[in-house]
Amino acid sequence: MPHSMPLLATLAIGFVMAFLFGSLAQRLRTPPLVGYLLAGMVVGPFTPGFVADAGIAGELAEIGVILLMFGVGLHFSLKDLMEVRTVALPGAIAQIAFVTLLGYGFGWSLGWSPMDGLVFGLALSVASTVVVMRALEERRLLDTRRGKIAVGWLIVEDLAMVLALVLLPAVAGSMGAGDGKGGSIWAALALTFVKVAGFVAVMLIVGRRVIPSMLERVAATGSRELFTLCVLAIALGVAFGAAKLFDVSFALGAFFAGMLLNESELSHKAAADSLPMRDAFAVLFFVSVGMLFNPGILIAHPWLVLATLAIIIIGNGTIAFAIVRLLKLPVATALTIAVSLSQIGEFSFILAGLGLAQGMLSQQGHDLILAGALLSIIANPFLFTWLARWQARNIAGTPLPPKEAAPGPSLDLDAHAIVIGYGRVGSTLAGLLRDRGMPVLIIDDNIDHVVRAHAAGIPGIRGSAASDQVLAEAQPGKARIAILAIPQPLEAGETLAKLRAINPALTLLARAHSDAEVEHLMKHGADGVVMAERELAHSLAEMVMAAPAAMPAA
Repeated sequence: MPHSMPLLATLAIGFVMAFLFGSLAQRLRTPPLVGYLLAGMVVGPFTPGFVADAGIAGELAEIGVILLMFGVGLHFSLKDLMEVRTVALPGAIAQIAFVTLLGYGFGWSLGWSPMDGLVFGLALSVASTVVVMRALEERRLLDTRRGKIAVGWLIVEDLAMVLALVLLPAVAGSMGAGDGKGGSIWAALALTFVKVAGFVAVMLIVGRRVIPSMLERVAATGSRELFTLCVLAIALGVAFGAAKLFDVSFALGAFFAGMLLNESELSHKAAADSLPMRDAFAVLFFVSVGMLFNPGILIAHPWLVLATLAIIIIGNGTIAFAIVRLLKLPVATALTIAVSLSQIGEFSFILAGLGLAQGMLSQQGHDLILAGALLSIIANPFLFTWLARWQARNIAGTPLPPKEAAPGPSLDLDAHAIVIGYGRVGSTLAGLLRDRGMPVLIIDDNIDHVVRAHAAGIPGIRGSAASDQVLAEAQPGKARIAILAIPQPLEAGETLAKLRAINPALTLLARAHSDAEVEHLMKHGADGVVMAERELAHSLAEMVMAAPAAMPAA
């Protein structure tokens, strides 16, 4: 290259390798996150070939952390937490304490410093929200009682880790992080609490009024670009301001920004508009984590890796199972929570990165955390498969308890219409079909839409229509017609192909917004595709020609 362009090279190589390894992981039925970590290892300093700029990758990863924490705050639901507080609160706190002690003891046996053991144990105690949410959604468990307990448990873990990210640097500073220096730990903690309290007060008094109001004003302009820019400016601006003005972490600032936006009626739009940017930088975050991992530890210290993995899977799983059973909940619920928590992910990476950067964690401890995370995420789908088989053997044919069953009309239909998407188009269509006497079943990945359908007396399934399990529940083999009312052509195309394979005689209709989308959907099996803009133009033309003033003079 004529000029050195480390930023462009890091972005280009990072995204390309992440795509390749993420696609490979998806084909192997493992979470794409595993592929992103492997991509980072490939471009990292511990493997031959191209080595990405670690400094630039670290800064890009920091943006990923900010947007990840912004998303956590944006989806934070105090209502969901309060519904399961009697299980999630004591359970998560006890589980974090138990596993942290296990990790601390492991570090002590290796001669690590107390701070090394503390950070190591904390990192092994928090499950990946990304992995758990995806696993529960794929298995149709999110709306069940045990799914809600798992989500509430994750919320408590996330809040605990946000607090840990704020307090650990203060504790490390007071203890000298192993360098023999350090002042009073209580003075350091008191100063940190004062700074955090000042930031929280400003956010609750000023931010609570300014941020939602700013978003509503920008939304009123009708500019999607300005709205998206406003969301990103709030996330990054509040995080940066929190770090510079109050000396608190980027993570805490971004979390609060998301939490305050969550109170706005525009929070769903904010989440949707920021999602592509959040996903992109989250990918770079995982790639940068992979760059810091030395795979040589798998060969040099295999027993230490296995011990770390045992703490993650057996330690987290056992204590979670025991707590849930002590609270007199069913074995199936206890096993679901145990399996869900038997892996670690993004918060563990953030803690490990913080510990390594500030001298609170050794390189060996950092590598063991990453190795344990990688192996536990790979193992987690197999644990869920085992759980499904156990349930099929032990509780097959038995009805779920009332609190466990998803509410709504019966899904046992015949010669019915499957409407995929219950937004403005799908809800109107489903209502018209039902009024004409046709049984209707809807599929939507938005729980609010499914609840609205149930309230209207229409059976609904929450999940992605491209999921084999969700489609099977809709019984396309017995259906008469399926209409895809979703505006996402890629998901619609995949769903069409699966429906056609299940029932070749099924009539398939879809919607599109361009000629290219029409062609794509027809190639994937649609019998007919309606292009919204074209139909709108035809309707307007008919209205114009029907108006007397519009007719040409004789």
